[in-house]
Amino acid sequence: MITMKQLLGATALVAGLALGTAHAEALRWGAQNDILTLDPHSQNHATTNAILMHTYEGLTRYGKDYKIEPALATSWQQTSPTQWRFNLRKGVTFHDGSPFTADDVIFSLERIKQPQGTMQIYVTGIKEIKKVDDHTIDVVLEAPVPILLRNIIDFRIMSRGWAGKNKSEKVQDYKAREDTFASRNTNGTGPYIINGWSPDQRIVMSDNAKWWGKKDGNVDRVSYTPIKADATRVAALLSGEIDMVTDLPTQDVARLKQNPNLKVVEGHEVRTIFIGLDQHNNELAYSDVKGKNPFKDVKVRRALNMAVDRAAIQRTIMRGLSLPASIMVAPGVNGWTKEADAIKPADPEGAKKLLAEAGYPNGFEFTLDCPNNRYVNDEEICQALVGMWARAGMKVKLNAMPFANFIPKIQKHETSAYMLGWGVATYDALYTLQSLIRTKTTGADGNFNLGRINDPKLDAIIDASKTETDIAKRDALLREGLKITSDNAYYIPIHHQVRPWAMKKNVTTVHRSDDRPEARFTSVGGN
Repeated sequence: MITMKQLLGATALVAGLALGTAHAEALRWGAQNDILTLDPHSQNHATTNAILMHTYEGLTRYGKDYKIEPALATSWQQTSPTQWRFNLRKGVTFHDGSPFTADDVIFSLERIKQPQGTMQIYVTGIKEIKKVDDHTIDVVLEAPVPILLRNIIDFRIMSRGWAGKNKSEKVQDYKAREDTFASRNTNGTGPYIINGWSPDQRIVMSDNAKWWGKKDGNVDRVSYTPIKADATRVAALLSGEIDMVTDLPTQDVARLKQNPNLKVVEGHEVRTIFIGLDQHNNELAYSDVKGKNPFKDVKVRRALNMAVDRAAIQRTIMRGLSLPASIMVAPGVNGWTKEADAIKPADPEGAKKLLAEAGYPNGFEFTLDCPNNRYVNDEEICQALVGMWARAGMKVKLNAMPFANFIPKIQKHETSAYMLGWGVATYDALYTLQSLIRTKTTGADGNFNLGRINDPKLDAIIDASKTETDIAKRDALLREGLKITSDNAYYIPIHHQVRPWAMKKNVTTVHRSDDRPEARFTSVGGN
């Protein structure tokens, strides 16, 4: 647990940094979980990406309205169906003072594609990058990529020279608990410099005075404090130790809205919380079933899905702050439809019948792995699922743990069932279909398909949507892919998160549906 002493230490550190800059304003930001790494190509993890986007930049970025705008590239044009020319921003330097050039982009492409990382989806379909000159590149595609400019927003550029100097040409292998220079240090081009990271305590960032861009806010210093315990997190906000909390405990939202010293901004997040199931192993691990894997049977998967009372979870655990889900993408993501996402009432008796038809009239036992400090009420939701499945005759053991321990466990397939959340950084359903559902091959295909689903028909639909440039045809492919996923109960979607943020009255920021607060859009000051 983060103590008040640690919180005060973070406050003092950021205040001390702020003294060196005239009119500098410090933002003290608290949230539930820590980042996983400082390596920008290692882990496709929302909190990690939200922090690192302050220091590492892509060729493109989102503006306040989520329109694509120039970042390290100033302009671009498609010169053929499979080639784009990007003009790179001149006069940009990395935080160590070295110049940004085409060589850094080419190096970063080679690096992000390394198999030990999980960020390859952001460069999906890119065959190679050719250098025209120091500030011009040609991006050569394997086939047309209709959402290229959205994909590359999270393709973060690293200095080739800095990586070489510090023996960080290879991406950190997080699953193996590898520690590298790049996993503990940064050198980007962005508006903020990460001065230090004390895991599970704080991250401190300061202004990059040589940044090429212009901030819309006045925040020059940021202190990020991960605070696992809900009560401690809220207490820190109420006492003034931190200025903003971006993952409020649902039970406190109404009370905080009534506090005259605070304001709450909210909106739904493009993140779906779901349960994944091992559909690969011939014998289900962590189960009393021997010699076979019941999760390979669609009737079993449908039974588990039918037994979930999503309305009850929304009402009692989430206190209305969720959108019950039937499909694997949230409203706001291209491919989502209201009809496809309509939920059905829980049916534990129907689930029992399906289990009996599958050969399990008395149910069976399995273990559910669950994080306890990552998503809103994650452990509480898992506890509720254990009870709901018990009503259908299942005997489920809950194994809850911190996210930093949870994620390498499931990435190594040491799980039979697990909770995960998936935010859609590109606002396009291909991001979900390709990462979570497509059969694992190389690169981005199936890199989070941890249950190892294998459906050749679905793979063909997903692959077609990667390159289809006719908008209507492509949208139809996305909807079909989501429907097949639901019909086969490859995953058990629970809900789409709603994310209220609470802050002091004198803090102004833009609420982001990708749950990535941006300090450059934030101001602190006044009463």
